[in-house]
Amino acid sequence: MTRMTLLSALGAGALLISGLAAAPAADAAGDHGLHAKRVCGTTRSATVASCSAKVLVDNKGVVPHSTKPAASARTPAQLKNAYKLTGTSSGGRTVAIVDAYGYPNLARDLATYRSYYGLPACTTGSGCLKVVNQTGGTSLPRFNSGWAGEQALDVDAVSAICPDCKILVVQANSASIANLGTAVNTAAKRSGVVAISNSYGGGDLSDASYGSYYKHSGIAVTASTGDNGYQGGSFPASSSYVTAVGGTTLTKASNTRGWSETAWSGAGSGCSTVNTALAAASSYSTGCVKRAIADVSAAADPGNGGMAVYFPTNKSSSTWAQVGGTSEASPIIASVYALSGNTSGSANATPYSHPGSLFDVTAGSNGSCSTTQWCHSRTGWDGPTGLGTPNGTGAF
Repeated sequence: MTRMTLLSALGAGALLISGLAAAPAADAAGDHGLHAKRVCGTTRSATVASCSAKVLVDNKGVVPHSTKPAASARTPAQLKNAYKLTGTSSGGRTVAIVDAYGYPNLARDLATYRSYYGLPACTTGSGCLKVVNQTGGTSLPRFNSGWAGEQALDVDAVSAICPDCKILVVQANSASIANLGTAVNTAAKRSGVVAISNSYGGGDLSDASYGSYYKHSGIAVTASTGDNGYQGGSFPASSSYVTAVGGTTLTKASNTRGWSETAWSGAGSGCSTVNTALAAASSYSTGCVKRAIADVSAAADPGNGGMAVYFPTNKSSSTWAQVGGTSEASPIIASVYALSGNTSGSANATPYSHPGSLFDVTAGSNGSCSTTQWCHSRTGWDGPTGLGTPNGTGAF
């Protein structure tokens, strides 16, 4: 049995606990020698998800308190410039964020983020921001600090890329794929929702059992590929119904674009063992018999590309932090779909028809593999970065 088949069959969650698949080395960067730490814990079950965010912490594993963002953290203006989105708008379309558990100070912390960067207010009172439970009700789940940090990253990422987008946050009762999937279905039923971001993953689950949660024609459903490098399928990114979003290291450069990107070492990639290959990807030599991961990508390296986020450290307190992971990339791509307004049919097929409207990422690696493109960036499609990163909205 190959490493790919073994890891995909066992599922990402189980492997993280068992130690068969070690996570990539810590992402050192940011200010004052900070290093990256997972925001959410790992899981023993393929049907229970872990979020894909990583935050920079000090040598005690603590997010340092700061009254302003770190100089190394990406700002809204920088991200929009890097992906050539400056001056774009959505006309008030809605991006939905699906996560687990509650975050009582979400609205307060989002207001702090948007105010600091001069973005228009997005409040529950105005109707721009809505927070509901997995069935659409107002009785919200209990607080969980890890998933609250994930939600902070997600809503700040949408705000950075699409400041005129409305934001719907749907909080699942737990991190089970069944509950998170129920929340996705709730989001899909809401008027105005054009994209749904899912910054989490479990094992390589079958669309036959779980795909109906993520199959929504006319809505771009995005999913993070995970932060553990090349190791196989992770659901829902391995679903044939979503846009699987990998990750890059985004650095300033003295070139025409002003930025350069390489594959982030932590970006998830691989082949599903259970789900059908995308017809749109048939001419791209993925090397996978079934569903290949990723489709596209965006900034994810916490140290070089990590966002400034107003981040909860406990139930009552928050601080500025630098946060990344493919959890950053998924809401970025969902927001680009919202800016494009082109989510008809199967949205995950659209980038394959417009690869020239992406920045092709051709350097970097996320592990060792028997088929080069599964873990090494190259011209065209590759596992860590898919077809590439946004160059405006043309590919979406």
